[in-house]
Amino acid sequence: MAELLDDHPTLSTVPAAAGEPAPPEPPPPLDETSRARAVLAAQPVVEGHTELPLSLDPEDLPPVRAAEAGAQFWSLHVDADEGVIGTLRRIDAVRALVAACPEDLRLAHTTSEMADARNCGRVAALLGPVSWTALGASAATLRAYHALGVRAVGLTRFDRFARDAVREMNRLGLAVDLSGADQDTVRRALAVTRAPALLTRAAPEGLPDDVLGLLGENGAVCMVTVTDDPAAVADVLDRVRTEAGAHCVGVSHTTAPAVGYVPLFAELLRRGWTAQELVGLAHGNVTRALRETEFLSRTNRIRPAAA
Repeated sequence: MAELLDDHPTLSTVPAAAGEPAPPEPPPPLDETSRARAVLAAQPVVEGHTELPLSLDPEDLPPVRAAEAGAQFWSLHVDADEGVIGTLRRIDAVRALVAACPEDLRLAHTTSEMADARNCGRVAALLGPVSWTALGASAATLRAYHALGVRAVGLTRFDRFARDAVREMNRLGLAVDLSGADQDTVRRALAVTRAPALLTRAAPEGLPDDVLGLLGENGAVCMVTVTDDPAAVADVLDRVRTEAGAHCVGVSHTTAPAVGYVPLFAELLRRGWTAQELVGLAHGNVTRALRETEFLSRTNRIRPAAA
């Protein structure tokens, strides 16, 4: 019994037998760049703003994009004089582009279809936002755009029609895009919408802290352009995270697709951002906002039938 109670060396302290290799050394911890690559490999980015290429030359398809992109909002913005016709042409052009690149792109109308596209190795293409002027102050036009697959509409001024249009967008499941709207328009739109707003081309430096706070309360997503200066972009994102919350940050697009998003994500890791916050930045926040918009729309459509 005494022998059983005697201390015996553990496996870790038993010396290796002669001729046996020593146990391998543990791998060194990953640096921020490697960690950023790992996050982005598993969590592709939803980009808020993608422009159509100047031409649909087959030699240039698919269009150049960041390797980390997993979904893209394709801008339908047109000049004021182009109106509905110009917007319809853009919708047709995006559809033609997707059809020409079936191994790379897939049209998506819902968050479920976004996930399906990613699982199939395709980049999800979402239609929108549409220019506010392309509505022609017509709710019927708004509904027609939705029927064609548009999922976001830009709102740049607020009046009686805008108030009614925001409510109709909530009912249909269209995201309200407040990119380029002034402070007063942002405040008034947030007071009406029940769904999270998007800023697909956000310029947070032009918004005061209290407006960023309102965006945070709404659950909106400020999608920031990524430039070749990751420290400057990180400064902008730090302010949005501080004033609105980590749930409100997102990515608009990158001005350097060949470089991608790794330098920015590595810089944010150095600043103490968690992996969970980076997942939100990449796609989690905008996916959540779109899902809530879809849920609100289904709820609104069910209620009249149940009454």
